[in-house]
Amino acid sequence: MLIHLTNCAPRSTARFVIALMICASAFAMSTGNLGLAQAQAQQPSSFESFVVPAGSAPHDVAPAHDGTVWYTAQARGALGRLDPRSGKIDTIALGTGSAPHGVIVGPDGAAWVTDGGQNAIVRIDPKTLAVTRFPLPKDRSDANLNTAVFDQQGHLWFTGQSGVYGELDPQSGRMRVFDAPRGAGPYGICVTRTGDLYFASLAGSYLGRIDRTTGAAQIIEPPTANQGARRVWADSSGRVWISEWNAGKVGVFDPATDQWREWRLPGNGPHAYAIFVDDEDIVWLSEWSANALVRFDPRTERFDVLPLPRDHANVRQMMGRPGEVWLSESATDHLLLYRSRAAGAGRQ
Repeated sequence: MLIHLTNCAPRSTARFVIALMICASAFAMSTGNLGLAQAQAQQPSSFESFVVPAGSAPHDVAPAHDGTVWYTAQARGALGRLDPRSGKIDTIALGTGSAPHGVIVGPDGAAWVTDGGQNAIVRIDPKTLAVTRFPLPKDRSDANLNTAVFDQQGHLWFTGQSGVYGELDPQSGRMRVFDAPRGAGPYGICVTRTGDLYFASLAGSYLGRIDRTTGAAQIIEPPTANQGARRVWADSSGRVWISEWNAGKVGVFDPATDQWREWRLPGNGPHAYAIFVDDEDIVWLSEWSANALVRFDPRTERFDVLPLPRDHANVRQMMGRPGEVWLSESATDHLLLYRSRAAGAGRQ
């Protein structure tokens, strides 16, 4: 609702003050909360913000099929579940020493967490919220667990920045852990529609392809040296996209041709952190230097730069549903929803 001051024009100073007070009251009543209205007015209308409990430091986010959204409250050792329709949040304590990093929704509908603090894969039942832990072997302590993905056989594959990646069979509880090439660095991980597994090594600056049978990893070198491959996502045609943190680029590897392409993000000194490819094969990245969500259309090779509503948001991960991109603002204790079908502002 817009209040036009011309409709409140006074004929004297006293009447002017009274008129302003009436207009302000009308505006506050129309919104229900003046402070909320001011906050919304300061951010782009395309973003919807959801505050999470203070001190959560939400690291990763995972929309579920029932409309809710899971997030890792890394600083609180907990997992959160937001219902965007009501604003209700469930908080599930994960255990002593917990420091959850990644969360995904499994084929069973449960939330699966890579918990670096407990050095374990953790399952949270979506109905009972019961917590089940799958610890790493004792000789694989301090793996610094990062990200996970399910393969087509229903096995969970995960990375650990200390220099490992591994596989968990949820049915049997059997776990295999492997040493990564070049040691420390495994970060993001993804699976293609044909079932191939890839991970990105931040410290190692490479894309790794995992043989599911032997567990061996093949190094695939991006064109830019020391680019800092951070997160990884596959599109509908099986191409593998990476965010290049050090180089400020987005890169894509096509397994069908064994060819790479790279594009530098707009702006000065960009740092590409999170990456997500949506159902229309649009590539989304979080760019820390510009504090922005970046949209890249591979068909036109054009970028859209969408400033985030709060400064220093530190978006570390993104995920989505058709028409939606969800982001976790780790430094502001907010989750963000961007309606991706309405993209287009800030084109460069």
